[in-house]
Amino acid sequence: MERKFKIIGALAVSFASVLWGFDGIVLTPRLYNLDVIFVVFILHLIPFIIMNLFLFREYKHLKQFSTGDAFMFFLVALFGGVIGTAAIVKALFLVNFQELSIVVLLQKLQPVFSIALAALILKERLKRRFITWAVLALGASYFLVFGFNLPDIHAEEKTVYAALFALLAAFSFGSSTVFSKKVLLKYSFQAGTFFRYGFSTVILLIVVIVGGKITQFNEVTTVNWMYFLIIAFTTGSGAIFLYYYGLTRIRAMLATMCELFFPISAIFFDFVFNGKILNAVQWVAAIIMIFAIIKLSQPVKAKNE
Repeated sequence: MERKFKIIGALAVSFASVLWGFDGIVLTPRLYNLDVIFVVFILHLIPFIIMNLFLFREYKHLKQFSTGDAFMFFLVALFGGVIGTAAIVKALFLVNFQELSIVVLLQKLQPVFSIALAALILKERLKRRFITWAVLALGASYFLVFGFNLPDIHAEEKTVYAALFALLAAFSFGSSTVFSKKVLLKYSFQAGTFFRYGFSTVILLIVVIVGGKITQFNEVTTVNWMYFLIIAFTTGSGAIFLYYYGLTRIRAMLATMCELFFPISAIFFDFVFNGKILNAVQWVAAIIMIFAIIKLSQPVKAKNE
């Protein structure tokens, strides 16, 4: 029975990762005709409305909120929901279907930032080899984007900015992971996810209104709404709950291996739908980067670490 739970958990995490790969390559880039912040707002609004149908009981936790709880949820939403999502969407829009795999792959640097921030903020112990693997992962990410060439700011301006936005997304998601750890010490993952989307939606609504982006509703096409709904039910809230469902049934290291379906599926979907494929240098860089991330994600062994 335990083995069955592990298999189901691994399949859930793997499938969620494939859905995210599909989203990054096929779905979200098709919303390029709309403003980035508006897109991120709708990507949170629709799933939050759906969550209210099933998780409305989570509102009871509002009575228990301390100032610290509210601040932590705000930080989770700000970094994970607003800055991180806006940065990765901006990166996807910038490359105009040319370097989607690279943008998605750069997100895998998230553990580098989350582990470093966990040591800084949560006072978690760093592994002795952290610097080695972190530098290797970051170095590989450079070759993934530029190969053996020096970056040409003028000729590759959009690629450079897309890479920087992807790194900002990785940093933001990593920060959100650290803040989420504190939140999940007190609240369930259902409550954490519900309030993350809720806080993000409120923050983004304010930004959309103040920034005068509310008129973007007039620009949304029927095709746009179709993609928004597909994302909401699959790669949005659906994939998140699927991921957490699987995460409760398998160990962190196995989850890390299953998450490799995210970059692998992204490369596959980019080839199938956009006819794009990494060159030899980028393949090697991607493999090295992912290997370094796996080593970073391995649990600390008391004897050796």
